[in-house]
Amino acid sequence: MADTGGLLRALARTAGGRASFPEYEAALTSASRVILPGLVLAEVDYFLRDNRAVMRKLVAEVFDSGTRYEYELPLPSDVVRALEFDARFKDLQIGLVDGTVAAVAERRQVYRVLTTDRRDLAALRVGPRFARALELVP
Repeated sequence: MADTGGLLRALARTAGGRASFPEYEAALTSASRVILPGLVLAEVDYFLRDNRAVMRKLVAEVFDSGTRYEYELPLPSDVVRALEFDARFKDLQIGLVDGTVAAVAERRQVYRVLTTDRRDLAALRVGPRFARALELVP
């Protein structure tokens, strides 16, 4: 599962073309599949508004059936669950995008999340009794 910050770091390059955050790039490229929630893609687009070439390349990869990406539109139930997470963990101010990441992870039973948001997502719990922690990578 990819969150916005983790995906942005995995894609970031130095002026010389090397990975700016090699541990994030390695986590992304070593995954057998990467679930990309639709709201994350929209947020990534916002952050890449000054780098359209990178965004076009990412979209091409996401929608190429030969890649490891799986684009996941949030279901109405995911949005409702995201708001439940936001209310349950109100001190974290989860918000809709991170809440949707957690909801899709819960629904798909994929608990590994590529993220930079360690404070919030480490404290959040998913599952019927809010007992399951997400595994944050790298």
